[in-house]
Amino acid sequence: MKTSRRSLLKGLGIGMGSVGALSVTGCQVTSILNNATGGGSEWDQAIANIRRNTVEPTFKKQDFIITDFGAKNDKQFDSSQAIQAAINECAKQGGGRVVIPTGHFLTGPIHLESNINLHITENATLWFVTDPERYLPAVYTRWEGVELMGYSPLIYAYKKKNIAITGKGTLEGGGSNKAWWPWKGKWKRTDWVISDVENQKHTRDALFKMADEGVPVKDRVFDKNYLRPPFIQPYYCENVLIEDVTIKNSPFWLVNPVLCNSVTVRGIHCVSYGPNSDGCDPESCNNVVIDKCIFDTGDDCIAVKSGRNADGRRVNVPCENIVIDNCEMKEGHGGVVIGSEISGGVRNLYAQNCEMSSPHLKRGIRLKTNSIRGGLLENLYYRNIVIGQVSDAIVINFLYEEGDAGPFKPTVRNLNIDNLIVKQAKRAFVLRGYDHTPISGVTLNNVTFIKVKSDSIVEHVTDIELNNVKVNGQPYTL
Repeated sequence: MKTSRRSLLKGLGIGMGSVGALSVTGCQVTSILNNATGGGSEWDQAIANIRRNTVEPTFKKQDFIITDFGAKNDKQFDSSQAIQAAINECAKQGGGRVVIPTGHFLTGPIHLESNINLHITENATLWFVTDPERYLPAVYTRWEGVELMGYSPLIYAYKKKNIAITGKGTLEGGGSNKAWWPWKGKWKRTDWVISDVENQKHTRDALFKMADEGVPVKDRVFDKNYLRPPFIQPYYCENVLIEDVTIKNSPFWLVNPVLCNSVTVRGIHCVSYGPNSDGCDPESCNNVVIDKCIFDTGDDCIAVKSGRNADGRRVNVPCENIVIDNCEMKEGHGGVVIGSEISGGVRNLYAQNCEMSSPHLKRGIRLKTNSIRGGLLENLYYRNIVIGQVSDAIVINFLYEEGDAGPFKPTVRNLNIDNLIVKQAKRAFVLRGYDHTPISGVTLNNVTFIKVKSDSIVEHVTDIELNNVKVNGQPYTL
């Protein structure tokens, strides 16, 4: 079926009134629109299959309002016990909604049970305390792709089924230049005194050493732990829904499902400019749909992961069957990213109908790994994406962090980019493979870079197919 120009503009996220902004190269845009295929029916069927297989939770129609259990709306009273009591009673009665009503409520970590929908109503805010001791005792968690016994995530669930966080209210994590974020140590936007003691480097190095040496997870415990917890982390869970909430000022990654099956993230708004403020990082999950979300973050907007180095290979679970659809990336280090904690591999990813643009956006579509991470990255599809302003538009980097220092050769197989418009970029491509393992298996169709300032970086690349790829109005070849 022939795609109309108007419908494709909508799919690309360009309103008809916005086309004038591209008028200096209108012929290029028209060419893309007239020749667009968007991957065709096979892509559509694959996406439909993933959506169908991603099961959303259902709940009994009964509400448990936290103020009925003693919570107080004053942002001073600690409502932790009241919230947990409401969750426990709701679970006891077969599940339903635990409701945060209008107001400002202070809480410590929240642990969900099966069949619980934590519902934050509009004009409600949950404020999380920033005292690290409140996030103990330690729980089974993952930090930068390595398992350990660490601080509880702010909202956590372990081996639960049918759970949700919904509502148009706000989750406030309390991350700031005075709380949580200084543990990062040196950072590009450092506005804090860097401590030699309260610094994640020491714990991070020790944890990675334990993982490399095969220390059991139950023994990966630290008396002095400076690894910041993620905001929302369901772990080994099934049928998870995170919908509509605004998530602000996270200590670390915002939404981080790990080893979960059937995860739907829909309509959330992520606003956090701290270090490692990734928006949504599914790790080693199967059947994930990220839909209609807005990311305004200090790090990657979406980063797909599957474990780091030896620990990722020990767990050996890929992240697979992922749909990213109709998302907006306002601010972030990277738009749609795979890696770097990717040792378990990624397959069957479909990203489409997204817009991203920022003077601070470093990379648009990015794969990052190395020969210590390794990872098989296959069946990756991107279509109908508009990038406004970016530094490097398309990045495949086998030399991230440690570079070529290990025996685990990364593999990219069957990566397809269709119908991509980049309005302004420093570089169109940064493609860095190895001489012994070049980048291959990549196809680009109908890709236009309207204004590019500098030459691309292309090292050790082979077997890349370019069809109707233009840079600054000229056909581009590698």
